[in-house]
Amino acid sequence: MADLVIIAYESEAKAEAARQELLKLQKEYLIELGDAVIAVRQEDGSIKLHQLVNTTLAGAASGGLWGGLVGLLFLNPLLGMAIGAGAGALAGKFTDVGINDDFIKQASSALGPNQAALCVLVGKVTADKVVADMAQFGGTVLQTSLSTEQEEKLQAALKGA
Repeated sequence: MADLVIIAYESEAKAEAARQELLKLQKEYLIELGDAVIAVRQEDGSIKLHQLVNTTLAGAASGGLWGGLVGLLFLNPLLGMAIGAGAGALAGKFTDVGINDDFIKQASSALGPNQAALCVLVGKVTADKVVADMAQFGGTVLQTSLSTEQEEKLQAALKGA
């Protein structure tokens, strides 16, 4: 069972630094991330998402490869690559992995202009070590799927920064 944690930061740079720290902790096997998205509220009020994985680019690369292979069968690999890359990019654009994008935008609507939120889907975690390490970034808990007690402990640790 995965838990969702959304933490607001005063800037995109702070949210990105927190995400990089989580990725470092994942390499140390202290946390298992399902997704880590940064949502930034623009000056015009819109929410821009910075995904961990660019599905459009991945789809274009995969589609180009497969299109090129199919194109070899018809003696026109360049045309096959172009068609495959286009189809793959289109499929990747409409693919949503991890946390639902619409949910992130709705949850991040409470942010002020140029503020950012780090939205994390956590599988397994060594809570005491991870929370202590993430406390250096501060932040405010916007929403979680944690128990009330766990959420209060997390907020207290973030405020202690």
